Amino acid sequence: MPILEDYSEFDGRHYETGSLRDALAWQGVRAPHTGEPLSEALLLGISGGIAFGYFTFQYQGYPPHLVLLTRNTFDPLPTILERLAIPQDVRQTASAARGAANLRDALEEGHAAIVMADSFSLPWTLLPPDERNWAMMPLLVYGLDEENAWIAGPSSQPLGIPAETLAAARGRVKKEKFRVTTLGAPDFDRLQGAVEEGLRQCLALFTEGPPRGSKNNFGLLALERWAQLLTNTRNKQSWARYFAPGRDLMMALAGNHTQPGAFGFIELWGFDGMERAAYADFLDEAAAILDRPALREVGATLRRSHAQWRDLAQMLLPDAVPALAETRELLQRRYALLEEQGMDALPEMRRCHARQAALFEQLGADFPMTEAELTAFREGLAGQVLAIHATESEALGQLAEVLGG
Repeated sequence: MPILEDYSEFDGRHYETGSLRDALAWQGVRAPHTGEPLSEALLLGISGGIAFGYFTFQYQGYPPHLVLLTRNTFDPLPTILERLAIPQDVRQTASAARGAANLRDALEEGHAAIVMADSFSLPWTLLPPDERNWAMMPLLVYGLDEENAWIAGPSSQPLGIPAETLAAARGRVKKEKFRVTTLGAPDFDRLQGAVEEGLRQCLALFTEGPPRGSKNNFGLLALERWAQLLTNTRNKQSWARYFAPGRDLMMALAGNHTQPGAFGFIELWGFDGMERAAYADFLDEAAAILDRPALREVGATLRRSHAQWRDLAQMLLPDAVPALAETRELLQRRYALLEEQGMDALPEMRRCHARQAALFEQLGADFPMTEAELTAFREGLAGQVLAIHATESEALGQLAEVLGG
């Protein structure tokens, strides 16, 4: 049976950097500066690091929703592979049977294999089947037979699912259909350059024009824009108009069965606090790799930002409104259950999900704030966003000084 005996790498959390971290750790790759497996924080930094983006969308048949970018989304996984010169063996086919055979072959060769799979088709996401929606993501597979597949991440426990479920998820999108990728060892002679490039890309994503799209949707300008949209009721994209009290505001705050909402992006999308503490961990490593101790000071500033983001998440779903506080607790509980218990947690996760859906309907029909309370609520959020802007401006100024030296 092609399952990797004694497989034990379950530390990865984000679907890209986490899958890569666990695959390399299983292969015995060790960082030259620590003697330990490459940390996910280091891979995050090399990929381009943290970012900020603010976007709103409304599609026919769906409520409006927002998206917050926590990290570089411009081809981060290929970027890491290129910057560290990690060899790739990619096998792809349109045939489900050949795709399964390729995956079994990779496992027989001793590799934990990265496959692309649709998150709407995976049972632990609790996303509903939807012909109009899909989201392909990397998954690390360490076992496959005729009946079952075993996956590492995003949990401390193995995620075992039916083989046919994995096959359906792998075959959802033609471009990435049944792709299997195995990896070689990084070229650590490139480590310093990879870290430096990652730092510079992070700074550029905050302070320069984005690779594509409007500059007002990215970086420091986007934080300013978000604060304005929270308070400027004349703008048609303002929260007062675009996310009117009820269903639409709940989409912005907590999302629904298909969208994370602002709280989810800040607290549950990889690492909590918009991943700022994880990036600070990277900066501590970068300080040693590049022999630039001042990077630790940048990290200390970003740890303050991390705390501010976590406070903002609390403000989005405050204790003062019991139904919102319960929604927050359900979201956190569901995430923790998967992380701690894996597939054994599914029944309780479904109960959390059902209760959250009921609260969404309740708050969507009768949002428990007066107009004056809503105004004060949005103003409080705007003030916190501007406080984050000030802290992250300080951190980016520190980073620019270090990189310019």
